[in-house]
Amino acid sequence: MTEISNDLLWWITVVDLPAMAGLFVMIWRTRNDTNKAVDHIQITLDRRCDQLRDALFAFKLEVAKNYASQKDLRSVEGRIIEHLLRIEAKLEKTVIKTAELKGKRIL
Repeated sequence: MTEISNDLLWWITVVDLPAMAGLFVMIWRTRNDTNKAVDHIQITLDRRCDQLRDALFAFKLEVAKNYASQKDLRSVEGRIIEHLLRIEAKLEKTVIKTAELKGKRIL
């Protein structure tokens, strides 16, 4: 029994402990590398979000400066509505005249 115990102790001391220590070191390094990669990705994402936010603000400012204001749009809308109302009135007159002409032909 002492011979088996000595062989088992030798096996544990020579093979198992170094293997376990190697696995522990490998897991520890992998964990550290993963944490560093996650931190790097987080910093990159934060930087890109800031860049996108700045680009969006710049675009909004450009739109506000270069595109038509609401006052201009209302003015154009009013002119278009007036013109459409005049066209509608002319069409109504044409419909009435056409109905009168068709009425005379039938009789």
